[in-house]
Amino acid sequence: MSRPEESWWQRLRRRLQDQVKQRVTPLGFAYTGLTILVGVAAFLSANNLLFLVLAALLAALLISGFVSRLGLAGLQVDLLLPEHLSARVPATARVRLENRKGLLPSFSLRLEGAGEGGLVGAILFPVVPPRRTLEEPVTVCFPRRGQFREDSLRFSTRFPFGFTERRVDVEIERDVIVYPSILPRPGYEELLSRLEGQLTARRQSRGEDFYRIRPYEAHDSVRRVDWKATAHTQQLQVREYVRQEQPLVEILLDLAVPDGREAWFEEAVECCAFLVWSLAEQNLRFRFKTQGCNFVCPHQTPVYGILRWLALVEPRRHSPPLEPDADDSLPVVLSLRDPRAVSFGRAGADADHRGGKRADGNPRRTDSSRSQDPPPDAGRKSG
Repeated sequence: MSRPEESWWQRLRRRLQDQVKQRVTPLGFAYTGLTILVGVAAFLSANNLLFLVLAALLAALLISGFVSRLGLAGLQVDLLLPEHLSARVPATARVRLENRKGLLPSFSLRLEGAGEGGLVGAILFPVVPPRRTLEEPVTVCFPRRGQFREDSLRFSTRFPFGFTERRVDVEIERDVIVYPSILPRPGYEELLSRLEGQLTARRQSRGEDFYRIRPYEAHDSVRRVDWKATAHTQQLQVREYVRQEQPLVEILLDLAVPDGREAWFEEAVECCAFLVWSLAEQNLRFRFKTQGCNFVCPHQTPVYGILRWLALVEPRRHSPPLEPDADDSLPVVLSLRDPRAVSFGRAGADADHRGGKRADGNPRRTDSSRSQDPPPDAGRKSG
């Protein structure tokens, strides 16, 4: 809304400044200086030829401003994003630009991001014909997780003479959910490898029970061949065993974070996203649990549902403690108040520096009353 005390001229000027911005280029400064010199010489000498040259120079300035403004008019832009986006992970999107003018094309357009929309680099459109729609692939990369409701794109052009660069900002309203980053950070891959090692040890300790003897198939291992049954039937026979259900991994994220530890919480959220994505890629069963949700993947909830929840989660100052649901699971606890919590990244480095190393090479536990950093006891089952 406009201010009551503003005149009609002030309102018009403010709207024009808000919508279209202009920057004079070095060529424009040189041209303006030349125009001033010709004007001074024309008035001092009263030479009609200089007045004609001055008129041509001023006309070129007016035409340049009018044409560049007309080229930015009547444009409709939309940014088509992929369905799944992760923070700090480049993704390919598409820009759709439509020229709604009936007869006039737009020349030499430059499109770039002007906000947190994540548009990387700029796109050049040499010409956009009238009543035509063009699409170009672009790279987007969002700096953080969360929900983005508005996006800002900027058009700019120096057409036709390059004296000025006119810019106009376009607001795009939409809801975009950006997942936490799934890229590994210091300590994440080590934590995952230790977890995979414990899963392998659990599988080997369970053993297998004999189920039946059946004919050999192309995908069967030679180690499964039963040579006695093969000799009896004159055909390759293999032993089939009962498949044991793989151990359940439980990822527990404690939302009780004190003031001043928001950076730790963001790192813990990204650690959960990395573990969730890595376990889902390996088709491993896991449970993700906090004070606000309890998801089992992949049987009950897809991995994207968990990532979407992590994209919007916020700390809760007063939350009850978390406990694993299964007694024989492998818990991974991310907490600032649980002695079973794992350390990762910077927290793990701080714990190593304060607590030193034990004889077995593992970091020594620190006193929870002296420090809020969790001890590095990755994936250890609670007593």
